[in-house]
Amino acid sequence: MKRHSHLHYVCLYRGKMAEKIADSWRYAHYFELQSEKDKKNIVVKCNLCVGGKLLSTAKNSTSNLKKHLSSKHPSTKLVGRPAEGMEDSGGALAAKQQRLSFSASSAVAKTVSASEIHKLVAGYVVEEMLPISTVESPSFRRIINKIPTTSKTGGAMPDRKTFANYLDKCYGDMEKELREQFDSLEYISTTADLRTANNKSFMGMTAHWIQPSTLKRGKAAIACRRVRGRHTYDVIAGEIEQIHMSYGLGGKVTATVTDNGSNFVKAFQVFHKTASDSEEEDEDRSDSVTFEDLNNVLSGSDGDANDMISLPPHHRCASHTLNLISTDIEKWLSSNSDTRAVYRSATAKCSALWTKASRSAVASETVEKFSRRKLLVPTSTRWNSFYEALCRITDITITDLQSLCTQLGMRCITDKEYHFVKEYCIVVKPLAMALDILQGEDNCFYGTTLPTLEALMTKTLDLKANLSRMTSGLPDVIVKAIKTRFASTLDSKEALLAAVTIPKFKLRWLRDDEAKKDAAKCMLAAECHAQGHPLPEELPPAPVSGGEDESNFFSFTDDKEDSNSVETEIADYLKSGVEIDTLNKFPTIKALFLRFNTPTPSSANRLSDKRFEHLLLLRFNHYFGDK
Repeated sequence: MKRHSHLHYVCLYRGKMAEKIADSWRYAHYFELQSEKDKKNIVVKCNLCVGGKLLSTAKNSTSNLKKHLSSKHPSTKLVGRPAEGMEDSGGALAAKQQRLSFSASSAVAKTVSASEIHKLVAGYVVEEMLPISTVESPSFRRIINKIPTTSKTGGAMPDRKTFANYLDKCYGDMEKELREQFDSLEYISTTADLRTANNKSFMGMTAHWIQPSTLKRGKAAIACRRVRGRHTYDVIAGEIEQIHMSYGLGGKVTATVTDNGSNFVKAFQVFHKTASDSEEEDEDRSDSVTFEDLNNVLSGSDGDANDMISLPPHHRCASHTLNLISTDIEKWLSSNSDTRAVYRSATAKCSALWTKASRSAVASETVEKFSRRKLLVPTSTRWNSFYEALCRITDITITDLQSLCTQLGMRCITDKEYHFVKEYCIVVKPLAMALDILQGEDNCFYGTTLPTLEALMTKTLDLKANLSRMTSGLPDVIVKAIKTRFASTLDSKEALLAAVTIPKFKLRWLRDDEAKKDAAKCMLAAECHAQGHPLPEELPPAPVSGGEDESNFFSFTDDKEDSNSVETEIADYLKSGVEIDTLNKFPTIKALFLRFNTPTPSSANRLSDKRFEHLLLLRFNHYFGDK
């Protein structure tokens, strides 16, 4: 076959050789000519197939290729190009059948602007967490220079310093967008955590909110700031308030969620002021006169700057608290006479098995003979990883497990130890499930906490009847630990109202406790009245003829109509569906939902000097992603 510069092929048919340039088929750009198979057929490569599948097709027909596209790539949205017909000297089409054209000139290159290239490169560098010096790499620049652009200078990339300034500008734009977003919201919650890496400490904070129109969660990283010196409670409080003020979050933060660290807990105990505290301070100021040393005031050496710090309410991370319950479980297992020996021996053998399988390729291959899945190795920071690793071991039968230990040259797990591990996994399974629920984010609200804890305690106690003597006391230990560590949450009015205002929970999670249901209804009604309910305008009272009567002296507001409307809204809400958008029918309860459910149950914050923070926040907030 004679090849032309643009890969037009020679068409052979009816025993005669006639060189014709094929009509352009609209999907020809999805195939690439490879070779001539015989006089009537050619071999092409499909660019959509992984690895480039080779196909045979007739020179004067596209039917095979059409069938391939429809059968192998049905989900691909094909983009066809206009067919180009060739006319003969008489003006008629030279060929009725469309034929393939693999002309390189048929591919129309799309040009982009230099600013668009810079944004795409910035997204690549930030999302992949690459060094900024990537833009100065000669090989990277060669790739970029191949992209057709509308700029006279082509796709030339700026140097590292200029590109870093461009990223800083993008960060400023992102901050501005976040401030505008926060200005439009009434309620916002934040999370805070301290992380140390390479001997440097960082304060990571995220913001969370609920979009009033869609009732869906929104989130953004707002800080990953370097913290120097000791992490004392006053330093932490100062950093949190400074970050809140930098975004204008002032009185909008309904709660800040942190772990149970003593420095965080003390910071909020000292610097969170309630309304009653403010009233007492005002009374004290009005009743007493305080004399101050003028030199201390002018020099600012009195250290009273901390008195200006005011933090929002504090919520302890629910998932961190549940992880702490695992320490209570371990203490009981290690001290109880029925479990001490078997717990220590069983976990020691499991630990030896994890170590052997993770450090030796031969041991890992031996495990595969007895289990389709590899053994998991638990991490020290996540209790549920320990639970999952034990479950993976109990997925192997006791017979196979003992054979595995024998082949690895290890002490075999006994029947009693295996039975103990099995029961341990059964008892703590509800705890692991609760942990997964409370670590959710997109559809997890603060009101999820109480129903989750109530279900956890109920499910755990229900397991007692089927346990052996070894683990029969473990459910009581778990429930006692929950009641102790979550005491403030279980008694929290805010947590109760948050749960009741979530349609899928309402009062259902209180089960058959009618006293608690009635109390929850009263709280909800009181809060609805306090929230405010639109009342019809009242006309001024008509003048009373005659002299002033004692009854005219008193004037009281009749709140009967308001009370009825609130009670009706609550009654209708409790009978409504479980979908979240049901709240749109009940404006007062929706307002309470936004107020009490904005905080997240957990501070699952995975954030780790200035530009590092910029890059991290740009990546976390997907600033360069599709908008």
